[in-house]
Amino acid sequence: MTARWLALLLLWWPSVPAAQEPSSLREAEALLETLVETYGPSGMEAPVRDAVKRALPEWAKPQTDSAGNLWLTVGQGEPTVVFVAHLDEVGFVVRGIAENGSLELEALGGIFPELWEARPALVHTGSETIPGVFQPRDSTGTLRADVGSSSRAGTEALGIRTGDTVTMPKEYVRLAGYRATGRSFDDRVGSAAQILALRQLDPRRLKHTVIFLWSTREEIGLEGARAAADSLRFLPVRVHAIDTFVSADSPLEPQAFAVAPLGHGPVARALDNSAVTPPAYLDSLVTLARRQGVPLQVGTTNGGNDGSVFGAYGVPDVPIGWPLRYSHSPVEVIDLRDLVSLAQLVKAAAEAW
Repeated sequence: MTARWLALLLLWWPSVPAAQEPSSLREAEALLETLVETYGPSGMEAPVRDAVKRALPEWAKPQTDSAGNLWLTVGQGEPTVVFVAHLDEVGFVVRGIAENGSLELEALGGIFPELWEARPALVHTGSETIPGVFQPRDSTGTLRADVGSSSRAGTEALGIRTGDTVTMPKEYVRLAGYRATGRSFDDRVGSAAQILALRQLDPRRLKHTVIFLWSTREEIGLEGARAAADSLRFLPVRVHAIDTFVSADSPLEPQAFAVAPLGHGPVARALDNSAVTPPAYLDSLVTLARRQGVPLQVGTTNGGNDGSVFGAYGVPDVPIGWPLRYSHSPVEVIDLRDLVSLAQLVKAAAEAW
């Protein structure tokens, strides 16, 4: 592309000057960028948990349980309502070190290996981050990582051990208009929405107890949420999982299922692979959003959510998502307006429902 055509393209491409954007959107973007650029694959969420704690309002006094979940309880009295977003992201764990020094990997969560191979890699040991590459594969090969050593002893000398996690470098990038791309929007958007809601929420206005949870190891089986559900048991009257709505609003997808356009607001997940939202609760959520002036879509999609494990105790699961393109890929795409609206809806559900 010539410089002249590039200049014309930049003039045409729709954009929103930062000075004209609402302060709520600028705040949301700054928070989301921080969370997205913090690494935390399943089982190694501590850096993300620490970032969430730093971002909470000064009055918040969160606690961490034995499963690594972060809890914040506000308000008092009955009933008890729970909101939960997860801290972890997809990635890999080192299951072995080969004689040639390469790392044998096991996926943490739903991974498309072809989107990771022949890309830079990062090995997280807990004390440092070591660069490497995901090796290109043949048609039948398993995904491995190469950190540059030629022997098992050489790799171990770098401080790498079985159980360390592996991801790839990531960066929050603003696109045209209100769109943004990056990796681990699932579920840093949900985590950010809960923080933004708390920043605007006055605990003294709450008429009952509200528990905000940031859970661990969601991508490998809802493990943190299950520990929280086993702790709370029959106490909550409902739970809201604040997580991705995997949308078919993409050139890759057929448009007969899970269509929730980006930029049209959060999505009430009426049905997914793990739970069915009771119709009365779904109707109540729609009414609340309409009364608060918050755009809300209703849809069905694949995948599961943290709230489903509360069902073992008869707690209704009323998940609220946000539309995402290219889920679990290095180039997930969102619309920042959906994050702002999602935070508004979380606040409204805590205060007025």
